[in-house]
Amino acid sequence: MKPERRLIDLSVTLDNNPYTDPPPLLPRIEYMDHQQGWPEMAAMFPGLSLDQLPGNESWAAERLFITTHSGTHMDAPWHYASTTDGGKPAWGIDELPLEWCLQAGVKLDFRHFDDGHVISAAEVEAELARIGHVLQPLDIVLVNTRAGSLFGQPGYLDAGVGMGREATLYLLDRGVRVVGTDAWSWDAPFKYTRERFAASGDAAIIWEGHKAGRDIGYGQMEKLANLEQLPASGFTVSCFPYKIKHASAGFVRAVAIITE
Repeated sequence: MKPERRLIDLSVTLDNNPYTDPPPLLPRIEYMDHQQGWPEMAAMFPGLSLDQLPGNESWAAERLFITTHSGTHMDAPWHYASTTDGGKPAWGIDELPLEWCLQAGVKLDFRHFDDGHVISAAEVEAELARIGHVLQPLDIVLVNTRAGSLFGQPGYLDAGVGMGREATLYLLDRGVRVVGTDAWSWDAPFKYTRERFAASGDAAIIWEGHKAGRDIGYGQMEKLANLEQLPASGFTVSCFPYKIKHASAGFVRAVAIITE
């Protein structure tokens, strides 16, 4: 009997929601229905009248005012720094190797940690031991935080844990090249990093997980969804980013594929 395949959508929906991003980065979508789209169609087909079209309808369309980091997306090494891999020019999202984006998935469950906690290499190692998984090169590692349950709600931006520099390099040193989180950022929420920086003056803690990409280039997904529905391993992740010339990120329709 042919195995059954189950798909789990790991992507959030892009919409006009005031809680998905900080105010300067909020996406905006302008909708045109089948009547509002008529002037565009009329301009392209001189002599056409609306009553000649089925149902007196033209086309519907949308205009987007967004960044490449709106919605579920994947960051490229260019986002983290101008160089990577020992001083080589950092590459954009259009240069991400395709073979990185369809690989076995692993889920690390860090929902029990307090918001703002910075995950260490030892905590990654302990979670891998708990789930009985040995990392393989090109495994796609997904981090389940408390933030995923709050997407689109007040408090989302300040929820969840962050992956520190040493935790990120722990994964990259073992051949992982694509990672993801259901939080707004791979790093700890900025609220907590600001507080720590104000107290210590240590700039090394700012964006430390991202900045690991200066050492080893990797792709990093943010604002994932439904990670709580995944098993710890035994699934495949498809996460091909949209090709935008030398961009710091690209939109992703991330999907988990489970064969049962």
